[in-house]
Amino acid sequence: MLTRMSSLFLRTLREDPADAEVPSHKLLVRAGYVRRVAPGVYSWLPLGLKVLRNIEQVVREEMDAIGAQEIQFPALLPREPYEATNRWTEYGPNLFRLKDRKGGDYLLGPTHEELFTQVVKGEYSSYKDYPVILYQIQTKYRDEERPRAGILRGREFLMKDSYSFDLTDEGLGESYARHREAYVKIFDRLGLRYVIVSATSGAMGGSASEEFLAESETGEDTFVRSPESGYAANVEAVTTPAPPEQPIDDKPPAQVHHTPDTPTIETLVGFLNAAGLGRTFTAADTLKNVLVKTRLPGAKDWELLGVGVPGDREVDMKRLEASLAPAEVALLDDADFAAHPFLVKGYIGPGALTANGVKYLVDPRIVTGTAWVTGADKADHHVVDLVAGRDFTPDGTIEAAEVRAGDPSPDGAGTLVAARGIEIGHIFQLGRKYADAFALDALGPDAKPVRITMGSYGIGVSRLVAAIAEQSHDESGLVWPRAVAPFDVHVVIAGKNEEITAGGEQLAAELEAAGLSVLLDDRKASPGVKFADAELIGVPTIVVVGRGLASGLIEVKDRRTGERTEIARDTVVEHLVELAGKR
Repeated sequence: MLTRMSSLFLRTLREDPADAEVPSHKLLVRAGYVRRVAPGVYSWLPLGLKVLRNIEQVVREEMDAIGAQEIQFPALLPREPYEATNRWTEYGPNLFRLKDRKGGDYLLGPTHEELFTQVVKGEYSSYKDYPVILYQIQTKYRDEERPRAGILRGREFLMKDSYSFDLTDEGLGESYARHREAYVKIFDRLGLRYVIVSATSGAMGGSASEEFLAESETGEDTFVRSPESGYAANVEAVTTPAPPEQPIDDKPPAQVHHTPDTPTIETLVGFLNAAGLGRTFTAADTLKNVLVKTRLPGAKDWELLGVGVPGDREVDMKRLEASLAPAEVALLDDADFAAHPFLVKGYIGPGALTANGVKYLVDPRIVTGTAWVTGADKADHHVVDLVAGRDFTPDGTIEAAEVRAGDPSPDGAGTLVAARGIEIGHIFQLGRKYADAFALDALGPDAKPVRITMGSYGIGVSRLVAAIAEQSHDESGLVWPRAVAPFDVHVVIAGKNEEITAGGEQLAAELEAAGLSVLLDDRKASPGVKFADAELIGVPTIVVVGRGLASGLIEVKDRRTGERTEIARDTVVEHLVELAGKR
């Protein structure tokens, strides 16, 4: 049935919504694709739902192509399976928890590893049943502390999650490779510019982990890559190359210096260089000690943790949290410092931490034999030439320092460049974490149980709508790739006389009969309003039926390039069918 603008449930806006920060949020609201219901919760209006369903279809086709079978789980889930894997507590405040009228504990599913594992355990028992891949496209819920950017970071979102079940690690590797290839096909079909980067597994657990990031300046994920080798990783997964250890014997003894009013690295370096110590100091010569507190899921008490990084770098909280997952991490507040008087703010050194039993982890660059300027655990005092392995011994290393463009690539080839991206897919080799929790076994050919190994593979389906919009827009509005556009053709009747109106109606009917999906702007609005809405809505081909019709011509505009072409009326249907790739 022909879709008419005069009856379409649509209201476009000329002004950006007040709470919108990124282009996709502004344009999806202005063009009438989505509407905000609550922070991080959105309704999908007819145009938005068409795009969402088109993306779903691409995802579904490529998942089916690798032999995956679609199922559907509920979003309302009992507590018990998540207790079995400890994720009832591990998820912390991000989990929506609720009770039924009888006091039973439930949650709104953030992800479904537990349910997939249980259903396979309940249905399959023999090695002959494996391997198997199951998937669903279903709404997920996470209580984001700061939902933002419209549907890019919501509390309710549509996700494709699939799971592979194999008898061997080699089989898992094959399932992982098949998913990776399917994801490449999906994102290629959607017209996205993306990169595949090494990633951390976080609360999911498991070993191998890669993210698919849509390149975008508005993305929340920072990734780095080496142009020389092709190495690419989310900054949370970057492993810092450690320099070689140095000899200790040739280092001068550590000396404490009175350094008044130097609580920051900048003030400390300035003071030292003015103190006549016979050498020049930089921020990279200093050791910055940051104190945090950590708490494992389910624990009541916090534990102190000291993190040492070179003074020319900040602690990246995302990297720190990834390194300490699943523990909760927070910076110390004034009350914490008051409760631990040995922590002298601005002058903390390794000595007081070791003496008071505080675990102390350092950046991998802080190797044996390196000498540092750091806090002397006394107000207005620092120690110079404190040598690792001689004057202090850390409890281990941690990846917490910021990763910067120009850093050496972890694979030893060249230096890193940095960019930002939107996470659109994530694949994991889970291994046996969930199979162990539920004793998922298959009876092998020798009648002995074989523990199943699993993979988990996610795509943010609703997030893809925003990611595509971030990459595909201009100053006038959205510019949808053909694979996801709500319609193939947007026909604009640009005139009020009967001949033009009848000509537009007839062309739209012919296009639909030829197999194209058509949006017909038959409103009694001015051509300027219609053209503005057509560019805002972003259908890839705009067809203008106007004064040229009297001369047997139809104007066809390519929304992506802006190119306008006049096509003879008697050949325009064939031209548009070919343009849309429907022949």
